[in-house]
Amino acid sequence: MPETNAKPSRVGRWRLTNSISAKLVTLLVGVMVIVFALVDYLNIRLHRQHLEAAALASAERVSDVIKRSTTYYMLRNDREGLYHAMATMADEPGMVKVRVFDREGRIAYSSEPTEVNHVLEKDSEVCISCHTQPEPLINLDRQNRFRFYRAESGQRVLGVVTPIENNPACSNAACHAHPPSEHILGVLDTNLSLAPADIQVAQGSRQMWTYDLLAMLAVALLCWIFVLRVVDGPLKKLRAATERLAGGDLGYQIDVHASDELGQLERSFNTMSLQLRAANEQIVSWAKTLEDRVEQKTRELKRTLDEVLHVEKMASVGKMAAVLAHEINNPLAGILTYAKLLKKWVDRGETAGEKRQEAMQCLDLIAEESRRCGDLVKNLLTFSRTAPINLETTDLNLVVDRCVMLVRHQMEMAGIQLQLDLADALPRLQCDPDQIEQVLLALVMNAIDAMPRGGNLWLRTAITPDSSGVQMSIRDDGTGIAPEILVRIFDPFVTTKEGGRGVGLGLAVSRNIVERHGGKIAVQSELGKGTTFTVTLPLQPIVAHTPDEKVFVLAR
Repeated sequence: MPETNAKPSRVGRWRLTNSISAKLVTLLVGVMVIVFALVDYLNIRLHRQHLEAAALASAERVSDVIKRSTTYYMLRNDREGLYHAMATMADEPGMVKVRVFDREGRIAYSSEPTEVNHVLEKDSEVCISCHTQPEPLINLDRQNRFRFYRAESGQRVLGVVTPIENNPACSNAACHAHPPSEHILGVLDTNLSLAPADIQVAQGSRQMWTYDLLAMLAVALLCWIFVLRVVDGPLKKLRAATERLAGGDLGYQIDVHASDELGQLERSFNTMSLQLRAANEQIVSWAKTLEDRVEQKTRELKRTLDEVLHVEKMASVGKMAAVLAHEINNPLAGILTYAKLLKKWVDRGETAGEKRQEAMQCLDLIAEESRRCGDLVKNLLTFSRTAPINLETTDLNLVVDRCVMLVRHQMEMAGIQLQLDLADALPRLQCDPDQIEQVLLALVMNAIDAMPRGGNLWLRTAITPDSSGVQMSIRDDGTGIAPEILVRIFDPFVTTKEGGRGVGLGLAVSRNIVERHGGKIAVQSELGKGTTFTVTLPLQPIVAHTPDEKVFVLAR
């Protein structure tokens, strides 16, 4: 089997526009990137939520510890000890600041001394959670106690608001008793930094993205190897096999190793390839048989056609023989008459003196009439023989005169008036005069047959308008040709004559002769008004012929 032409380059085989494997790998990697990115986003978000929840719980515990630690100092109204305890706690790592607000929103204590005695508005970020309604809330939900904001340093801060309730120990104390009707004595605001949690989230995110990127690269590599082995390899084999099949290597087979869909496709290809080879062999066999039969039938048809052409030729010769019988009868009668007269003079011895001169005139008449008979017979023989094309420098007017000599007597008997219009100084052309005469004679005989009650026949020669050849026209005023026959008048076996008077090959032979001379033949006709045939011949034709080529072969 022939080898495949050229293997596809690695650059071209992985183009997205023409590689299923590249598309499949790209699709898998794209889906994988989307899925991994979504999973990473959800994991990071969940991790952040867990860290924030842990930070909230830690902040809540720190706030409760501060509240419980300062309760002792508040019950004893020990402000110095209270401030000292709160300052100590504010210095712990992760603490941003600690503040205490009274009922009026005044900062009673802050780890930042500059804020002490400042009164905050009710719509500030610290107070808004309790003062969303005209009356301040007594019990805060756990969620409303927390807030997130960014400090001036840019770090995120978690603020925890812890109400300071009016406990019975407070309302019953002797030092600074508060009425039991006051439920909230103040607010403890604890602010913790979220920077450690954010750093942990960022580090965890980077690690997760790094691991996922490595995982994606590993999965992409595995997908690529899988596609190369399972998809790309069989597809390449199928494509190469298809190219070989398209190149004419019918019956080419693929080595099948897989049992999946691609393996089934390869088996189907092998079956199709064998079927195509069998069908091609059958078609070639049929074509060979058909070619042999066509050649055989062509030979038989050629033999039949040669026989028919010979019959047509003999029929034409027979018709011409009848014409010549009438044409030769008159000169033979004159020859016989003058011969008897001379014999009579010789027997009487009257061949001297005046009789001698009359005898010489009779001999001249006998010689002239004999020559005339010889010319008629010679023309008949020239018409009847078949010969290859022999180009000669020919005067077309002489060919017309010789044809007229052959048919003049028949035209006189049919009552047909001949009108000759032969161009003067007609240029000579290269042609076979005998075959051109055969064409002219066939056209003239058809014109005579088209005028059974007599008529007019015009023969005309002229130079073509471009001076590249000569024209010869034969026009009659006979019955004409029907349009349905006119379109195929030059086809073999098409005739307008009555049965038995022709087989319809004269015009087909004539067109073949004219075309072999490099010329053209055209016809114009109208029923009841006559027909005109125009033959155009070039001055220098290009004729392709062989020494044994016959005039009557119609195949071109």
